[in-house]
Amino acid sequence: MPTLNRAGKPALHYVIDDFTDPWRNAPYLILQHGNGRSSQFWYRWVPYLARFYKVVRPDVRGLGGSSAEFDLDHEFTLDHCVNDLIDIIHDLDADSVHLCGESIGGVLCIALAAMHPSLVRTLSLVSTPAFINKVGKVTYAMGHESRHDAVDALGRKAWLEATNASTRFPPDTDPGLLAWYNDAFLKNNPAAQAAMATLVNTANAADFLPRIEAPVLGLYPTGGPITDAEQERMLTTNIRNLRLVHLPTSFHKVQLVFAATCANTVLNFISQHDGVSCHEV
Repeated sequence: MPTLNRAGKPALHYVIDDFTDPWRNAPYLILQHGNGRSSQFWYRWVPYLARFYKVVRPDVRGLGGSSAEFDLDHEFTLDHCVNDLIDIIHDLDADSVHLCGESIGGVLCIALAAMHPSLVRTLSLVSTPAFINKVGKVTYAMGHESRHDAVDALGRKAWLEATNASTRFPPDTDPGLLAWYNDAFLKNNPAAQAAMATLVNTANAADFLPRIEAPVLGLYPTGGPITDAEQERMLTTNIRNLRLVHLPTSFHKVQLVFAATCANTVLNFISQHDGVSCHEV
């Protein structure tokens, strides 16, 4: 589990899961987590991917094992987070990587793919909005002026449980998964989570979409409130090489609810780009 120490910048923690044959020199696949989460939230995907690709799971600055020793008010920006990903790619000594991001993690990956196309082999987006729409902001504010006000009024745990039920997980979700999700989320740095939430509410990837050169896979809920029809039209209209796949739910966390389906779909997508087989007998 490497830690990338950088002069004048927060240290970045990332996990490498690699069960590939050492003589294959398999490409890297970076899995970027979303808002307030960490590298842990990809755990269900790793068994499907790490036999064929070197899986890299970074913690966004301030979250997971990455340092929060930076100005949270001014240095938790899209540019800073994209540059963090670039530094990790350089630390891996990789010429290019496959990128996959969930929710706001996908926005970071969109920006990286648009600004540095030579670094990106393919891009996979999981429940990634181009921006947080009004419905999303109102939903997460839960009757308060803002999401921050809702968290302050209700407390992190109560706010998390309420928004899990309204947008993230269907009613029949395994209670064990929900308990694990809540515990892992609440272990994160609350100040860094608040700073990332501010980034989420202001980030807009719309201008980046036409600049993406890599093939793109989109894994989305059906009729989700965060990634609604308007959001999907932006993707299909502006991304030149897009394959869109819908999962049979309106809830946001398809990454965990349909982990095997999502991971295998990403695996097939990136392996077709590389022209390699990801099946063993």
